[in-house]
Amino acid sequence: MVKIRLTRLGKKKKPFYRIVVADANSPRDGRFIEEIGTYDPMKNPSEVHVNEELAKKWLANGARPTETVARLLKSAGIEK
Repeated sequence: MVKIRLTRLGKKKKPFYRIVVADANSPRDGRFIEEIGTYDPMKNPSEVHVNEELAKKWLANGARPTETVARLLKSAGIEK
């Protein structure tokens, strides 16, 4: 199964995330199929950048977002 999830970057205590499409069996920071956006929780308010076209394409092809990514997509105005 293909999931849309976060992969962590950044230093200790300063997280930065990429929103990626990955196989459900790959590790959190391991291989991914495609990067579709970024999420920076350290800014106030937190910043979310998503390529809307790619996100809709993967959702239409059956990729399932995690709970956190679903919330981020909804705040960015992208829904199933």
